[in-house]
Amino acid sequence: MPESPIRKLVPYAEQAVEKGVKVYQLNIGQPDLPTPKVVLDAVRNIDLEILEYSHSAGLTEYRQALARYYRNNGIEISTTDLIVTTGGSEALSFTMGTIADEGDEVIIPEPFYANYNGFSTAYGVKVVPVTATIETNFSLPPIESFEEKITDKTKAIIICNPGNPTGYLYTREELEKLRDMVIKHNLYLVVDEVYREFTYDNHKHISILEFEGLENHAIVVDSVSKRYSMCGARIGCLISRNKEVISTAMKFAQARLSPPTIEQIAAQAAMDTPSSYFKEVAEEYTKRRNVLVNGLNQIPGVICPMPTGAFYCVAKLPVDNADAFARWMLAEFEEDGATLMVAPAEGFYATPNLGKQEIRLAYVLEVDVLKKCLNILKKALEVYPGRTK
Repeated sequence: MPESPIRKLVPYAEQAVEKGVKVYQLNIGQPDLPTPKVVLDAVRNIDLEILEYSHSAGLTEYRQALARYYRNNGIEISTTDLIVTTGGSEALSFTMGTIADEGDEVIIPEPFYANYNGFSTAYGVKVVPVTATIETNFSLPPIESFEEKITDKTKAIIICNPGNPTGYLYTREELEKLRDMVIKHNLYLVVDEVYREFTYDNHKHISILEFEGLENHAIVVDSVSKRYSMCGARIGCLISRNKEVISTAMKFAQARLSPPTIEQIAAQAAMDTPSSYFKEVAEEYTKRRNVLVNGLNQIPGVICPMPTGAFYCVAKLPVDNADAFARWMLAEFEEDGATLMVAPAEGFYATPNLGKQEIRLAYVLEVDVLKKCLNILKKALEVYPGRTK
């Protein structure tokens, strides 16, 4: 199994904390915004005499609430089109086991969420990367670069929209190109849409489930973790109108028995979160994004495209090795008693030696803290022994 580029530096951070250094964590997508009150109230007020298994597909009431949520977002699905999972991670795992056997291949634009590589490895599936570049803001590579890598072992194209780690939001035109290609070659199109609520600058998220003709091709992975700032609840879902996909995924769902009951109750309560919550959250993340990305681009030698979704950005640094730089910041550098934890981006690529100068940052901390982080990064780059220019 590959290491997590997001969590592998935790021991270095723990050692820094033991030495009394404050570590600002921009390596992980853990929002600091409050979980909606309706969620926490629902947990506090649970009145159960037996903490039972739920249905392997999830509580009926919660699946009904999910169907209403998607319907309100212009996506018509039924409760039989979805399976509640233990986080989006389990939905990804179920999907990989459902669509591919050992030796099969999936094509993914890189950089991509590192766990796509992890779950592929776990099932013996080969990731075939198509490289997006920082110079084009990580937009969809030419469709020809996908088609030239399709073989008789290719089972799916996988994307994240909006993207983790890049924050890129795919356009309707790009999604239409992917739609036409998977229909042409009879492939699955797996879309991780967990950041659907986080779009900026008047851009709108377009779900792959909105497209006609993909009934047998589209699979969506979703989660409540980021949407309601409840990452610890570990509730996600897998959605497809393809009955064979759902039927096969249910074998995995039954094997793990059921998703957690209390967290499903919390997730169902989250469905009552007012729309004003998402408006306020989007406004806050827009402020944070602008402060972080504009600040990064003001540091000499740093390049960072402006993301239009999620709450991540990828920055290219003037260093010889971003992984070594990230370790050095935790082990050997501090500014006013504080340092910074980032995710080296090499772990988000499948192609060897790509992303060596890049890091992913999550703008999940408040603006004043992000300004401190920018100062720490600027000072660190000024004295880092491996600086390249």
